[in-house]
Parts: sequence; C-alpha cells; structure tokens
Amino acid sequence: MELAQSSQTSFTQLSQGAGLNSGLDTLGGVVTTFLPWILGISGLVLFFYVIWGGFGIMTAKGDPKATAAAREHLTKALVGFLIVFMAYWLVQLLGLIFGIQQFRSIFS
Repeated sequence: MELAQSSQTSFTQLSQGAGLNSGLDTLGGVVTTFLPWILGISGLVLFFYVIWGGFGIMTAKGDPKATAAAREHLTKALVGFLIVFMAYWLVQLLGLIFGIQQFRSIFS
C-alpha cells in the first residue's frame, strides 16, 4: 500500500497520454496519414477494373452488348485514375504556386 501511494506521477502527467503522436489532431495530419493509402487503394481498384474489363472483352464472343459493357468498365477505370492523378498533381501545383511546404511533405 505504501508503494502505491509513494508514486511521484501526478494526474496531469497521466492525462497527457502515453506519448504516442498519431498526427490525426489536425486536418493536415489526417490528409498526410491517409493520402498514401487512398492513392494505393485507388491504384489497386484501377488494376482490378482493367482486369475485369479485359476479361469481359475476351469472353464477349463477339456480342456487341457484352463488348460495350466491358469497354465501359475500362473507360470508367481510366477516368477514375485520371481524376485521382490530376487531383494529386493539382495539389502539388497549388503547393508550388502558393509556396505551401506542407503539400510537398505529404507526398514525399
């Protein structure tokens, strides 16, 4: 009992946390943490959509409706990739134009 009461730790030290800095306390920290994951997942989705569209074209057997549906999958995949790619470079360009260093550290 005496050992527990002789601790030098105050309640203010305990309320400050364990010292883990997750970086999720600001919007910039959230973006910096999750953006590489979002870009990687979007690349993976692109890959599977291209595989799905290519498989659909190969198995269409000359059916115009099936070929058009598979071509639509490929088009959607490429448009989605272009949107993600252009968003990435737009953020880079805005960071360069306005001199915002945090934008460059997000993607490095």
